Amino acid sequence: MEGGGGPVVHLPGESEHPYPPVASASPYPPVPDLSDGGPDPGPGPPEAPPKPRRRRRTGRIIALAASSLIVLIVLAMVGFWLYADHALHRVDAIGDYPSRPAAGAGTNWLIVGSDSRQGLSSTQANQLHTGTEQAVSGSRTDTIMLLHLPGNDTKPTMVSLLRDSYVAIPGHDKSKINAAFAIGGRQLLVRTVEANTGLRIDHYAEIGLGGFANVVGDVGGVRMCLDQEVHDDYAGINLPAGCQTLNGPNALGYVRSRHAFATSDYARTEHQRQFIGALAGKIMSPGVLLNPFRSIPTILDLPKAFTVDHGDGLWDLLTLARHVRHFSNVTSTAVPIGGSSGSDLLWDPTKAQELFHDLNHDQTIPPDLITTR
Repeated sequence: MEGGGGPVVHLPGESEHPYPPVASASPYPPVPDLSDGGPDPGPGPPEAPPKPRRRRRTGRIIALAASSLIVLIVLAMVGFWLYADHALHRVDAIGDYPSRPAAGAGTNWLIVGSDSRQGLSSTQANQLHTGTEQAVSGSRTDTIMLLHLPGNDTKPTMVSLLRDSYVAIPGHDKSKINAAFAIGGRQLLVRTVEANTGLRIDHYAEIGLGGFANVVGDVGGVRMCLDQEVHDDYAGINLPAGCQTLNGPNALGYVRSRHAFATSDYARTEHQRQFIGALAGKIMSPGVLLNPFRSIPTILDLPKAFTVDHGDGLWDLLTLARHVRHFSNVTSTAVPIGGSSGSDLLWDPTKAQELFHDLNHDQTIPPDLITTR
């Protein structure tokens, strides 16, 4: 009954819900009640896929392997470098003495090509047309070259000291400059050069015949353009005119040849200067430095090819190569000659003095001091 606000009393037989159930207006089906063990609603929505842990692990392994490979390559390169630097043949070539010239501007190298056949087998000597060590007695220098690297923006200068130059040899009578090497070895040669030029030698590099040919072969040959054909039975070469790549034996024959040219030593020393620039450019080229099949044999053979002073190392040799690799940017000349006496060549006292003065002060060499013939 209504009113009064008291509790509603249901008569016996009267339902607690006097009104019929109203259908749900929800658009979704009713959720079954599982509390009394009703039917299983079936599988739910699919679970999210697991995170790609395996892919991340694989990526880490690849990155670790790549990093390890890079470290191994770097260590191998450092190892090759240390080996080559340690294996360089070092000697006491530059000595000190009371009257030694003071240091001037820039840096001076003395580069010597030795006639030594030491280490060459009879087969190699025949291939290179050098003669055997037994057949050629004594130690001689086939090439004597002064390289000045300036400390300013002037060009590097490469000066050939012709081996028949008649000069004063300290402690001995006057003679051809290459006699200093035969009489007193490297130290006397360095002292002779310093005494006659007034330049202080800072670095010394000497290369033998076999080592020269091996390094040329390691870099894949050196491209040279010849103005004329070169035929020299003594040097064992027969080269056509024009541009071509010289292998080790041909390159050695080319820089040693004196009989194929009318100007003899002048032409030979000019070819030597040109070839050193071309070889340095090839060694420093990406095709050699970035190619392990070229760079590794070159690094391994350089110590066998060069003899340096105790104060020099592999880095000094590469610095030398870097400065002369563009030969068009190098002033190339020989010491001015004023006359001759028999087979002895006499330096022009005025021009030679001017040349060495300009080098000692990092000054540009004037054209009238440049000699190629």
